Amino acid sequence: MKILAVSDIESKYYYEYYSPGKLDGFDLILACGDLSRNYLEFLATLSHCPVLYICGNHDDALDKNPPGGCICVEDKIYVHKGIRILGLGGSYRYRNGNHMFTEKQMCRRIRRLWLKLRRYKGFDILMTHAPARHINDFDSLSHRGFECFGKLLDKYTPRFFVHGHIHKNYGMNIPQKTAYGNTMIINAFDSCEFEYRD
Repeated sequence: MKILAVSDIESKYYYEYYSPGKLDGFDLILACGDLSRNYLEFLATLSHCPVLYICGNHDDALDKNPPGGCICVEDKIYVHKGIRILGLGGSYRYRNGNHMFTEKQMCRRIRRLWLKLRRYKGFDILMTHAPARHINDFDSLSHRGFECFGKLLDKYTPRFFVHGHIHKNYGMNIPQKTAYGNTMIINAFDSCEFEYRD
């Protein structure tokens, strides 16, 4: 399965410089937050696959005006062709906002999912906006990752952990892909294509 992950900025390659057929080969698009409603609807209209999205810390407007044709997977396990995708949007709280959380608040969100996690026997892709703590995050509150995400990875060992929020232009050595045990962590900033193989 070919998957396109996007986050934080509208990819010029898939938007501004779009040409017919560019999105045809994807089986799934994962939008990891801080993307405009117009962009999400553009992807949903011109691709032939589901566009799943979660909210970033700048996405309060999507609460009242969600993108048409897209599927919100906040606090859900969405199954696509047998692949279980867990969505947890938002960032670490550094100011007021609908999609900013303390560590305790994010832990509470995860605890509320215990029945779904049990029913689905875990998940294959963790889809978030923020990274996990101490894995390519920063010490500043605005770009700190969540410790509870690391615990999810340790407990369920998903195949992929896809997040945004850490822009590649924040530093010279910010990786797009990082191995963490049996999980491949993908920073979806701008865009990243990857294959999910059985």
